[in-house]
Amino acid sequence: MDWLNLIIGFFVANVLGYGGGPASIPLMYNQIVTHYGWTNDAEFSNILALGNALPGPIATKIAAFVGYDVAGWPGIILALSATIVPSAVALIFLLKLLQKHRQSPIVKGMTLLVQPVVAIMMVLLTWQMVDTSIHSTNLWQTLGIAAVAYWLMERKKVHPAIVICIAFVYGGTVLANI
Repeated sequence: MDWLNLIIGFFVANVLGYGGGPASIPLMYNQIVTHYGWTNDAEFSNILALGNALPGPIATKIAAFVGYDVAGWPGIILALSATIVPSAVALIFLLKLLQKHRQSPIVKGMTLLVQPVVAIMMVLLTWQMVDTSIHSTNLWQTLGIAAVAYWLMERKKVHPAIVICIAFVYGGTVLANI
């Protein structure tokens, strides 16, 4: 049953995740944490942080990690297949269709008007992660880490993977001293 749930969970999250990996993260969160309970909020945050620190698409890294955690090597294959195959098939089909109708105002309207929905999904996921972070540490530490991360990435143009690695080191240091 875990195998079937892996296929269904990652298939649903990635088929409905309009806009690619980042847009599918809230849907993956819903399937992984809320619906199936394979991880909790804190574990999902760690998976997401580690996945962002590694090269490649985020959706496949989350699928591989959760698939392995749930069902070992077969779980990796099933979760990755459910993540990649529908997108590949849809991409081929939709590119042919969009190429044929690219000047249509309906197609232009559909792609423009779905963007606010994706933005709200990302805001909701961010809010859930901030809430988890505040409960895991405290408000001031969360705000301080967020401010330093913002400063490093936006002002100093440090790559997000390096900022995530710095946060891992900081977190390990703080936990080691408690």
